[in-house]
Amino acid sequence: MAGTFTKLTLGPLLLAQGARTRRRALQLPEAAGPRQGLAGDAQAGASPLRLLIVGDSSAAGVGAPTQDEALAGQLAQALVRQLGQPVAWQLVARTGLTTQGAIAWLQERPPAPCDVVLVVLGVNDVLAQVPPARAVAEREALWHHLRERCRPRLCLWSAVPPLEQFPLLPWPLRSVLGHDARRLNEAQARWAVERGIMHVALPGTLPDGRPAVAEMAEDGFHPGPALYRRWGEALAALIAQRWQPAGPGLSAGAHLPTLALARRT
Repeated sequence: MAGTFTKLTLGPLLLAQGARTRRRALQLPEAAGPRQGLAGDAQAGASPLRLLIVGDSSAAGVGAPTQDEALAGQLAQALVRQLGQPVAWQLVARTGLTTQGAIAWLQERPPAPCDVVLVVLGVNDVLAQVPPARAVAEREALWHHLRERCRPRLCLWSAVPPLEQFPLLPWPLRSVLGHDARRLNEAQARWAVERGIMHVALPGTLPDGRPAVAEMAEDGFHPGPALYRRWGEALAALIAQRWQPAGPGLSAGAHLPTLALARRT
């Protein structure tokens, strides 16, 4: 209710700030390099873990020069270290994707079957002012599509990052968007528990106490390579804790915050 009142009261200001922010935002490219690959030693005898990453600009690696330094490369390499087996990864991501847009994108570019899927979506849902109830319904549709097409045994769904901390966004716009992000995360977390999906919350601090946004890219809106590395290592630790090659992919507890991001590495 407070968020609705604020939007009604500050509507013209928020619209003006949004338009001005879009005009002055630095447009960084998606990370260069292949959108699929094999990390680790394929000759070691172990079957590769099949990893699929679906998402928006952060999944696509905006803010990093190459996919090796972006989320896909960092996560794949971290999984190799954590699990001791090769990782065959594929990336289906595009800047600007909402959850609804991701469904259409996947229908045009069907991914291969996978063991683990990571979904990184939500920021554009917030920017497009998609209500939480509709956003959850769209997540349900996307999950059904992934389940039928890819047959993953473990699914992680990343939370929306703390938009109220993003340097690019002016106040009060950042406060309003941060409130919307928290509402979406709460709804997504409840939905994830019902579906046996890991809702992965994102802490806002680094090991030295600084805000995580201190390691963002120069556009003030996407992770930089150091933050992609922390994110990938934290996700790999969660997957390693829950992955059971001979049984169900998810051992227990679908809602698990990514506290590993805040640990010293």
